[in-house]
Amino acid sequence: MNKEKQLLKNTTIVTIGKIATQLITFFLLPIYTAVLTQEEYGVVDLLNTLVSLFLPIVTLQIEQGVFRYLIDYRENKEKQKEVITSIMKFLFIQIFIYAIVFLCASVWINNSYKYFLAGNLIVAMFSSVLLQICRGLGDNKKYAIGSFLAGAITVILNVIFIVIFHWGAYGMLTATLLANIVCVIYLFIGKKIYTYINIKKYNKKLLKEIVKYSIPLVPNMVSWWIVDASDRSIISAILGIGKNGIYSTANKFTNVFASLYSVFNITWTESAAININSEERDAFFSRILDVTLRFFGALAIGIIAFMPFVFPILINEKFAEAYNQIPILMVGSMFNVLVSFIGSIYVAKKITKEIAKTSIIAAIINVTINLGLIKWIGLYSASISTLIAYMSMFIYRYIDSRKYVKLNVNKNMVGSMILVLILSIYCYYRKYTILNIINAVIVFIYAVIINRKSFKFILQNARFLSKKLEN
Repeated sequence: MNKEKQLLKNTTIVTIGKIATQLITFFLLPIYTAVLTQEEYGVVDLLNTLVSLFLPIVTLQIEQGVFRYLIDYRENKEKQKEVITSIMKFLFIQIFIYAIVFLCASVWINNSYKYFLAGNLIVAMFSSVLLQICRGLGDNKKYAIGSFLAGAITVILNVIFIVIFHWGAYGMLTATLLANIVCVIYLFIGKKIYTYINIKKYNKKLLKEIVKYSIPLVPNMVSWWIVDASDRSIISAILGIGKNGIYSTANKFTNVFASLYSVFNITWTESAAININSEERDAFFSRILDVTLRFFGALAIGIIAFMPFVFPILINEKFAEAYNQIPILMVGSMFNVLVSFIGSIYVAKKITKEIAKTSIIAAIINVTINLGLIKWIGLYSASISTLIAYMSMFIYRYIDSRKYVKLNVNKNMVGSMILVLILSIYCYYRKYTILNIINAVIVFIYAVIINRKSFKFILQNARFLSKKLEN
């Protein structure tokens, strides 16, 4: 199986597991925004933001290390046991330390949601590690099913708890906790993780090597949090938690876009690690970058073009202010896609320090611009600072990564995409229905034209992939 077919197969498997729940969550936005107040929506978003901050700090990003090292040991069962046993022992030690710190700190935390922060974080630690073990072992089917279970159960319980029982923010947080517990149980039993755990296989030297790889990813993830989520903290502190609910609503659309790319990036990172030393590395990486630019660039522009018709249907009028933030955040998300794509090169080369350095620079840029402008332009400061941070990181990484992989870009295609993007943003803010209809048609035709080769490739291999998935 050639590299492109293997990448397409893995992406298809993971997509089946993740995309369904993302779409369901997206179409449930009318329920969430109608039933919850701005403050309740803001509280849930803020707590999830804190979990995303503390998770890499407590785990030291060890889940990324276990994924990367298991790739190298896919044909060595004994080494797999050493890696997994060592990681699980490390994980229990980290949870014990976190529990003690939390219990001591909780005395000074006067917040009724604090125990959700503790519980959701601990369960998230287990689910993230077990999911990455499945990826590292090459079992993308189990990874997809586990992700699907977590997402689907969260959505179902959200509806039950907030619509039927009227539990509000408590209901959404409880749903997340229970869904992740189910995911952990499924992966541990379904993948038979227990068969890989043998205390005699604990390898202190190997664990140190994995931790050394993972630790530079901690400031990277914290920086990502600052770029992606500090906006919410700053908004809540300066503009109020209600405004954070509005900003969170605007981000729901970009989150769907980012989630679609994350599905691809899961398998792309694996392919990058496997093929980083191949003879046709530059050509392969450039081909995948071209496909990524065409598909996700067209998707980002398409979301902007069709948003004037979709937004009033999905979002309650009390969150109408979110409309103005979406194009800025969407362009920022496109740069985020490119940043993540190039980041896979650093992961493949095991040079995680470079990932951390570029992310820290972007975080500083984001916070500085946001704090400097928020009192002048309100919510726009958060979206603009995010856009500039991602764009700066992309420029740096693109130039720096050429030391390892020489990526070639189709400049004519990029130029045409920028022109269509400018047209779409102009029509978006003008709010003329006829103009938006014409623009949507143009964008749709443009997207089909620039992605015709990719569509043809997918169709040609549909039968091949179907047979592989059955096996």
